Amino acid sequence: MADSRSTNLFDIFRARFPKDLGVPFMTLPGGDVFSYAALDAASARLANLLTKLGTKPGDRVVVQVEKSPQAVFLYLACLRAGAVFLPLNTAYRADELDYFLADAEPHIVVCDPGDATLAALCTTRGIAHRLTLAADGSGTLMDQCAGEAATFTTVPRASSDLASILYSSGTTGKPKGVMLSHNNLSSNAETLHRLWKFKPGDVLLHSLPIFHVHGLFVALNTTLMNGSGMIFHQKFVADDVIRDLPRATVFMGVPTYYVRLAAHPALTPRLCSNIRLFLCGSAPLLPETFASFAASSAQQIVERYGMTEAGMITSADLDKPRHAGAVGWPLPGVTLRIVDTDNRDLPKGETGEIQIKGPNLFVGYWRKPEKTAEDFTADGFFKTGDLAHFEPDGMVNIVGRAKDMMISGGFNVYPKEIEAIIDALPGVAESAVVGMPHPDFGEAGLAVVTMDAGAAALNSDAVRAALRESLANFKVPKMIVVAEALPRNAMGKVQKNLLRATYRAQWYLHLAENARA
Repeated sequence: MADSRSTNLFDIFRARFPKDLGVPFMTLPGGDVFSYAALDAASARLANLLTKLGTKPGDRVVVQVEKSPQAVFLYLACLRAGAVFLPLNTAYRADELDYFLADAEPHIVVCDPGDATLAALCTTRGIAHRLTLAADGSGTLMDQCAGEAATFTTVPRASSDLASILYSSGTTGKPKGVMLSHNNLSSNAETLHRLWKFKPGDVLLHSLPIFHVHGLFVALNTTLMNGSGMIFHQKFVADDVIRDLPRATVFMGVPTYYVRLAAHPALTPRLCSNIRLFLCGSAPLLPETFASFAASSAQQIVERYGMTEAGMITSADLDKPRHAGAVGWPLPGVTLRIVDTDNRDLPKGETGEIQIKGPNLFVGYWRKPEKTAEDFTADGFFKTGDLAHFEPDGMVNIVGRAKDMMISGGFNVYPKEIEAIIDALPGVAESAVVGMPHPDFGEAGLAVVTMDAGAAALNSDAVRAALRESLANFKVPKMIVVAEALPRNAMGKVQKNLLRATYRAQWYLHLAENARA
């Protein structure tokens, strides 16, 4: 047993494992079960292999593989060996991957057996070791670790030492490597474990990807902190989740998951009666989704707010009423303030930037000290770039991103406020509003709208009329277009930079036509 005083995240988990290591840690849909004993042995073998291949504490291990139990064990093995776990979105392509390899300079890369692109890049970049891991657990990684010992003495790590690097989604500019320490991850997991009242016997239904904070550090880490089990789906499929909900007590998802579940005819209060906690994050939850899911399941979704640089920052209270858009109160130990452009605290109801401080806050950006310094205030608060206001009861209500805010005719315009009204219109599935250059106002709004299947054609004049009933005229978009879908990244966030690029030519044509009219 590891020293309970150890600050290596794995040892913190290990101290909370069940006394009987034979109990299930991970149950697969097909019936296969991996116990805590299997987790301990597999991660030890992998840690021994990493060490045998010359991995030293602080070395980066880049992992771009499909979700599998073995990928989870590799994450834990990196912690045990003192390496820095660096997972990559499986959707990344050659140019993006080359950037990550050049920036991170990993000692080991683990990829899919059929990934010729990453194999070639490893050769070009002179990566010392490239191993493979398939979704079914096969590959050179598992072959090579099979003969290693099933025990491993965890490498001591200081609380400030790096445990992981996650690259930001890169929706604007080059992605930044977010450095997360053992203490960043352990403090956040311990807080969430207490706040969300995890208890013996809880079972998490896990259908999130594991290259992202949500699926990796929120879902997995809280389960490990609880020493309990989970049902492990490779991906989200509504039918599969519906089938397994009665066997779980906790479900974590993104808004898209809840849209699909709410529309499923089998979702009923009885089906969900064993679930004590439905959690949602990673993207804004529409009021319609919140309401429709509550109507079908008789349960309210718990929203929370977080980001790569800090894990979870706020959460709704399990014992208090909640509503869509309100992401709860700051977590214990987290200081959150909402400020104006001069860093002055704003009163409740006024919109400003969220700034935070706490033990969950990242160490800095990998090899970007200037950017790190730029994103912190003189008194140590991190400038999140998220805009919000405090509600009367102190809950935080996210308005949008500072970079999404537009200034039209000298007035601040927040896209989320406009999107909420458009989304409530009959036949509208969802919308996104972005600021575009305008010769008279500096910026003006472009609304991109998607429609429900079978809905009548959208009438732009009707949309504008509805907006003018609720909003000042300077907030009403100058152009409204209908699209089949909104571009999203892997975690479901709308990529507004792509909307601006896609409709730029159409926007300028619209301006020209209006100028001639």
